[in-house]
Amino acid sequence: MASRCLILICLGLSAVNGVFLEFDQDVSIPEGWKHLERLSVNEDIMLTFVLKQQNLDILKEISYDVSDPDSVNYGKYMSLVQLGALIQPSAETQKVVQLWLQNHNITNCSSVITKDFVQCTMPVGVAEELLSGAEFNRYTNGHISIVRSPSPYTVHSDLAKHLDFVSGLHRFPSGKTTLKYYESKRKAADWQFHLGVTPSVVRKRYNLTANDVASFENSSQAVSQFLEQYFHPADLVEFMKLFGGGFKHRSQVDRIVGTQGSGRACMEASLDVEYIMSTGANISTWVFSTPGRHESQEPFLEWMLLLNNMSSIPLIQSISYGDNEDSLSVAYMERISTEFMKAGARGVTILFSSGDEGAGCREVGKGVNVFRPSFPASSPYVTTVGGTSFKNPFKITYEVTDYISGGGFSNVFPMPNYQAQAVKSYLHTMKKLPPQTYYNSSGRAYPDVAALSDNYWIVMNRVPMPWVSGTSASTPVFAGILALINDRRFMKGLPSLGFLNPRLYKLQQQKNNALFDVTEGCHLACIDDQVQGQGFCAAPAWDPVTGWGTPNYPALLEALGKDK
Repeated sequence: MASRCLILICLGLSAVNGVFLEFDQDVSIPEGWKHLERLSVNEDIMLTFVLKQQNLDILKEISYDVSDPDSVNYGKYMSLVQLGALIQPSAETQKVVQLWLQNHNITNCSSVITKDFVQCTMPVGVAEELLSGAEFNRYTNGHISIVRSPSPYTVHSDLAKHLDFVSGLHRFPSGKTTLKYYESKRKAADWQFHLGVTPSVVRKRYNLTANDVASFENSSQAVSQFLEQYFHPADLVEFMKLFGGGFKHRSQVDRIVGTQGSGRACMEASLDVEYIMSTGANISTWVFSTPGRHESQEPFLEWMLLLNNMSSIPLIQSISYGDNEDSLSVAYMERISTEFMKAGARGVTILFSSGDEGAGCREVGKGVNVFRPSFPASSPYVTTVGGTSFKNPFKITYEVTDYISGGGFSNVFPMPNYQAQAVKSYLHTMKKLPPQTYYNSSGRAYPDVAALSDNYWIVMNRVPMPWVSGTSASTPVFAGILALINDRRFMKGLPSLGFLNPRLYKLQQQKNNALFDVTEGCHLACIDDQVQGQGFCAAPAWDPVTGWGTPNYPALLEALGKDK
């Protein structure tokens, strides 16, 4: 009977040696999603099988080795083919999964260059036979509809050891946004004094001159848009007409990877494109678009698959996306973080917004709260960007904490060595900290850096809009600045910055002036008797609200524009 044993390996459940282990993943239906119907057995769905990789310990060593400026291998990145040869699933894993699918007459499949993802289309009836226990239903949340299974699934124990998980069953798209639009409550007579943040304001604050634009032909940068979030090319043209007059720029995206919708533009995508292109000015810009058109697709994972199937991609990637760690399985987060590590080994710099909920808050018992970290912001293999605002909102002054700026400590990923000294210093010198029961002081701490996140102007559906705020604004701004630094490095024959954090933390521990230190303000947190709505506070050097601070472009270029 042992050979017939079934092992749960869904996003929420796994098993080892016949003992069931439950991860921190809820397969229940999140608030806001409504059930529409049970799918017929003949309707097609798409599932992604995430195969076990090899040599991840070696990949980790390589990733840090090529990212450490003190290493002789700094900047000696791997090609996608080399990466695939290192980590691709074993021949046994590939064969077992292939035979499993073929035995169920599943043949409409594709893989990626690294061979660690297999994506297949099949009828619902076949999928439910393949993954015993799964029941596919359609859900809606406004204009978005998706297909998911509210129940866990099982596979045979002989197969379980070859899979990390199967995507397209449980995970609902994040309902969180790192973007807010604030209607002004100022009197009309005051409007003339409040111009808001525009490209000229960003460039002046961060000391970018008219000459600080790209000139190397092969420089590139990218943003990503998910779940029917689209920018509109006409909005970008109009935005540059209004706000791009003081510097050389491009008014068109060079490449869209995926599906670009033709309907109305969305705020998130519009802001991402307009500000990475006005900060990283005159740089070839790509937009990765994974709208999740197939209802069983998970758009974020689709983006990861695109990166794994393209040998040449922009080396700066800016993403405004996040979810609560506690809403995801550890297996999912660890695998996605491994994908970030793979990107760093290829010389790609990935930046994520830190979120707009401060330290966050989660009730874990009656009257008992803890802070709520966000992922992918908490991954140790990305550079996470927090948010700031001007001390005087009417002038280009020094910056203080934007109270919404996401930050804190991961409950999943341990603190990486590159930041241990900086975080330890903050925790030991900060006079007032939240109670330790609220956070995991040994976890990966974030953000790493910050930029302005308050009161931006954008153009959306041909209409200029003010008062757009969030770390979705700060992230493309910082990404554009790093893309300019890459441009200068390429002109010198140097490699890309790649995974930035090891070099960033070493640089700042030398008390460099490459970043403007933000030392005022706190971010929001649980509204209870103990913390009373206040999370962590800014401090000299690194802090879990604004990281090391905001970019001072000339000094940052001086520090990062050289070989080591």
